[in-house]
Amino acid sequence: MTENAAPSPRPDVRPPAVNADEPTTLLTFLDYLREAVIAKLAGLSDDDARRPGVASGTSLLWLLRHLAVVEHNWFEWAYRGVGEQPLETDEVPLGDATVADAIAAYRAAIARSNAVAAQVGADLDRPGARTLRPDGEAPSLRWVLVHMIEETGRHAGHADIIREQLDGAIGR
Repeated sequence: MTENAAPSPRPDVRPPAVNADEPTTLLTFLDYLREAVIAKLAGLSDDDARRPGVASGTSLLWLLRHLAVVEHNWFEWAYRGVGEQPLETDEVPLGDATVADAIAAYRAAIARSNAVAAQVGADLDRPGARTLRPDGEAPSLRWVLVHMIEETGRHAGHADIIREQLDGAIGR
């Protein structure tokens, strides 16, 4: 726990109340989870954001950088077919990254991902250019969106636990 930090409970933000078409609903829930992860870094120093919360070494800063890479790999590399190789998702170096830089990079990755989804529109069945999955079949945008909801939601839960261990802050 940071020496001068006091636990700062945040009010829990409920899931979005959306009753729309499928693409809008999926992107709205994905954006909700993305913002939940970003919110877990609010008010943290760079040192605290780098501090591992579990034995595996996972930190809030690593989670955010990992999710930015995953966004790139699924939406840009796999779905759109941009680039030669996907980025490494497990060995994401922190280097001299700051919280502000990591949030900006994640938001930029989100904007690019959302632009890919917007270009496809309502045709969620349309397959992408290639896949990161071992079976070799390029998934539909629907699959990519649902997978990203699952991936981001799982890591949002990890972020909840790590943040609470750091300074006692709870809530979204």
